[in-house]
Amino acid sequence: MKTLEEFVALFAEQFDDTDPSEIKADTVFHDLEEYTSLTALSIIAMIDEEFDVTVKGDDMKSSVTVEDLYNKVIAKL
Repeated sequence: MKTLEEFVALFAEQFDDTDPSEIKADTVFHDLEEYTSLTALSIIAMIDEEFDVTVKGDDMKSSVTVEDLYNKVIAKL
């Protein structure tokens, strides 16, 4: 199982123009300038590939921080 820190790093890789150091566990990712529906899809694909967990759009919408999303993923393992 991946740690929160590993998840944050994988999450940050989904952004092309955002400095990875700006993305932390407590980052409100919906507020990131680069966050779009396409970014959300790449995050969902990354979670499926790395964790073998299916995350739905509602999971993305209801998560506020990166850690919230991580906790939802871990709960589905």
